[in-house]
Amino acid sequence: MPKVLISDKLSPASVEIFKRRGIEVDFKPGLSPAELRAIIAPYDGLAVRSATKVTRELMEAAPNLKVVGRAGIGVDNVDVTTATARGVVVMNTPYGNAITTAEHAIAMMFALARQLPEASASTKAGRWEKNRFMGVELFGKTLGLIGCGNIGSIVADRAVGLHMKVVAFDPFLSEKRAVELGVEKVELNELLERADFVTLHTPLTEQTRNILSRGNIARLKQGVRIINCARGGLVDEAALYDALKSGHVAGAALDVFETEPATDSPLFGLENVVCTPHLGAATAEAQENVALQVADQMADFLLTGAVSNAINMPSVTAEEAPRLKPYMELARLLGGLAGQLTAAQGDAITAIRVEYEGHVAELNRKPLSAAALAGVLTPLMGAVNMVNAPVVARERGIEVAETVHERRGDYATLLRVTVVTDRQDRSVAGTLVGDAKPRLVEIKGIPVEADFAPHMLYVTNQDKPGFIGRFGMALANAGINIATFHLGRSAQGGDAICLVSLDGPLPEPVLAEVRALPLVVQATALSF
Repeated sequence: MPKVLISDKLSPASVEIFKRRGIEVDFKPGLSPAELRAIIAPYDGLAVRSATKVTRELMEAAPNLKVVGRAGIGVDNVDVTTATARGVVVMNTPYGNAITTAEHAIAMMFALARQLPEASASTKAGRWEKNRFMGVELFGKTLGLIGCGNIGSIVADRAVGLHMKVVAFDPFLSEKRAVELGVEKVELNELLERADFVTLHTPLTEQTRNILSRGNIARLKQGVRIINCARGGLVDEAALYDALKSGHVAGAALDVFETEPATDSPLFGLENVVCTPHLGAATAEAQENVALQVADQMADFLLTGAVSNAINMPSVTAEEAPRLKPYMELARLLGGLAGQLTAAQGDAITAIRVEYEGHVAELNRKPLSAAALAGVLTPLMGAVNMVNAPVVARERGIEVAETVHERRGDYATLLRVTVVTDRQDRSVAGTLVGDAKPRLVEIKGIPVEADFAPHMLYVTNQDKPGFIGRFGMALANAGINIATFHLGRSAQGGDAICLVSLDGPLPEPVLAEVRALPLVVQATALSF
């Protein structure tokens, strides 16, 4: 039974979801980093909000960890690089609090435009300063969106409803999507020059850190107002302070800060700054939604292999997972075969190609390619899985290519994995029997029909009389039983392949004896 630890405060409903789906769950919020490291070892999953820091040290103490679920959008508190290297899936919940965060940004924009916090404090203090608080209308103003993804698009929708003109900078925003949203897609410099209000809705990455730098703040038009409900670090706070003091920026509304909790900041002393303590997702509806969503996503992954909203691997829906499972197993087995044959020769891999033909070409292929990569790389590099295989390949300069063939061949489904080395290309191909059972159909272009078995022996030999007898005798004399025997050849008298499944592992002395037989070119013990 999978085991999950919830280390931050989540809705009790999330605990019930895990229990109802047959997953053992412990709810232990408030643990210190040392306490968490001391108990994390047996858990398959870790559910967090923002308090728990999922560090390298924590993951090194968690050998069974398979998935980290972040109830919320940002994963700043998760070392995604280490998680990926260790093959741990990192999920977030980008939709559960999207409306709440977007509404907070709109609320902050209204508060900024009409100086609501200062006016409220003044009135409560007994002063009636009606002439002091001169606001501006949102109607007809230009809103600049930096980031127009899930939350940004909701903000755009609300702003359009307020009859604002919306311009958006987002490299991933297509022209078609921009038209659907009613926004104008622009480059960053144009947005800075045109916007009356700027609101940020982008993750914090090396590319987006200080995207509102001192230089970019200087490019903003005089009297602009800035709203940040996304991530601290997107705005250079020292530069913003100077721009607010000089009047170049008329006001700022900040829900996030470079350092949190933010208990002291020069910005707090400015009247034209509105601050809230990271409340973007702080509604009862949002907290319930993200807790339920992360529990369902983690349960789906641990029970069925479905992957939703993963940061570091392709998604597989709960509906796709059962259908993809046999294809993923086929991809893994084919990759494992190619990888073991390559490792036996000591060749350095330069490229890996995965080809799809027939029914499999119509499926979600990214997880299949990841499974094939993991199969190829594991025999050469150890602990590689679908999560870290693409990263491992990239780090080692291995080119990965995926090809889809529209042609229909002899099989309803055909998947081929080719490993390219400096010496040769080595390909293996397989299909599914009855849409469920993986079957090998080709090795190095030679037809070989064989089922995969836990222990197998692969032999390349010259196609000449006498080999099969001597081969069978060598195994028989060593007390090795052959479960199945499969042969193939490229042409009469040319290269031939012998693939047998065995009842157990092949001892190294017997493998050496097989390699020494006349006509044997290569012999490799395989395990799956």
